[in-house]
Amino acid sequence: MNNHQLSRFRRFLAHHHPSAFLLAAQLLSLVLYVLLEGSTGGRELLGAFGLLVLLLVIWVIQRSPDIRWFTWILVIPAFVLSLVSVIFSNATLLAVSSLLEALVYFYAVGRLISYMMGDRRVTTDELFAAGATFTLLAWGFAYAYQACQIWLPGSFSGAVNPDQPRTFLELLSLSFTNLSATGSGDIMALSSPGRILVMLEQFAGIGYLAVVVSRLIGMTIASQKARRAP
Repeated sequence: MNNHQLSRFRRFLAHHHPSAFLLAAQLLSLVLYVLLEGSTGGRELLGAFGLLVLLLVIWVIQRSPDIRWFTWILVIPAFVLSLVSVIFSNATLLAVSSLLEALVYFYAVGRLISYMMGDRRVTTDELFAAGATFTLLAWGFAYAYQACQIWLPGSFSGAVNPDQPRTFLELLSLSFTNLSATGSGDIMALSSPGRILVMLEQFAGIGYLAVVVSRLIGMTIASQKARRAP
């Protein structure tokens, strides 16, 4: 690929629904968790893909013209520690990197919500951003659960092997269950910090649907009525 083709590809990525790429990568990672979890080298491959998703998160954050320098205070350590935790099996490094990744994801959620609430016109990219924001919230809390489990063993239990630490996929399932308020999961929080995280996520999920999603739906309906009006 020559410089002209590379430049065109970059312009395409920058102007054709960046949030859609992030949402697609998040959903693809769910498939990879199922295919690679427990396999030889699976953790390393999942970690490498997680770094790719983190880069996409950074890219989405950078789209904002008023990005602040303190973003990099979160992003750089999160990326470095995530890379190191993929290479070395160290519980402390994994806990710290999980906490930093959770903070980066939550910050990205704030930036995307600000982007979606910034005007009264609903674009296609904002609709993709609504889905991407939901998945970012789920991943952010899953990383927070993982850090909590490492620092406080036994914080979470499940129907299968209740005495064993929960896998990241199980924690992610718990996160989606709480965020969507379905209450159909088989993983539960046992420690006080774990239960507080669960309650915070439930509150965040309800608030996101009530404020952000309902506003996007309302603006979409209003826009359609305006176009049909004589």
